[in-house]
Amino acid sequence: MNPQLDSATLHAFVQVADSGSFSVAAEKLFLTQSAISKRIAHLEQQVDCRLFDRIGRSISLTEAGKTLLPQAREILHALQDAARSLQNLSGEVSGRLSLAASHHISLHRLPPILREYARRYPGVALDLRFDESEVAYENVIQGELELALITLAPEADPRIHAETLWVDALQYVVGNDHPLAREPDPSLELLNRYPALLPAPNTFTHQLVLEQLSQLGLKPNLGLSTNYLDTIRMMVRVGLGWSLLPETMIDEGLARIPLSREPILRPLGLIYHRDRTLSNAASELVRMLRIAGGE
Repeated sequence: MNPQLDSATLHAFVQVADSGSFSVAAEKLFLTQSAISKRIAHLEQQVDCRLFDRIGRSISLTEAGKTLLPQAREILHALQDAARSLQNLSGEVSGRLSLAASHHISLHRLPPILREYARRYPGVALDLRFDESEVAYENVIQGELELALITLAPEADPRIHAETLWVDALQYVVGNDHPLAREPDPSLELLNRYPALLPAPNTFTHQLVLEQLSQLGLKPNLGLSTNYLDTIRMMVRVGLGWSLLPETMIDEGLARIPLSREPILRPLGLIYHRDRTLSNAASELVRMLRIAGGE
């Protein structure tokens, strides 16, 4: 076994493992499929182990591949951290910044901050993705993203630094023509007789709602589901059910349900990996976000 593994070969290995495809990995790395195959074959030769099982067009990691994958990630992350530490010495705010934002934050919180950031630091190449909070969270853990702006997880992973910037007070709402809009003394039990329009069960927001209902021994009567709050607002307006929406999204087409309970508080904020070195570009955006969140 030759222990001298180069970063390009390890990067190819990680991309193939993550995508489950040589062709997709080739596209992401701007290489030919033949070049990717050669790098994997070279790596297998170096470690003297088969890393992928190839059955027809599908591939899967062997036990050796599963063992190597987390170590390959750590090596690549260490190299990235070293490069960032050296670049940070210059004090320049430039380079690539990989960032994800949830759809709600990207529409309702981020635009003015991003506009000012781009004006101040034209040398930063923003790699901005619009992801569901749960997807962005996992990508920060895996080192695919430097920062993410999301609905914060109810239970934080110890590897993640999470910081609340804004808090959404979620209010129970229905359309103006819904029977509950005219109910003089509504309750959660009564509300639960009608369909609930909530984000998908695997989302952090859904978990927050489920926790409050479960305290009363209730399970939501789930109707349609979507992860986009703007779409949920539209469906509530036309009478398809009830939901919980942030105060900032409640308009004249919606009626609040005055329940005798405190509103559910949904924390929105930033996350990054505790063990990764932030670039100057990321650190400056974090500083601006903290200022904006404190206003």
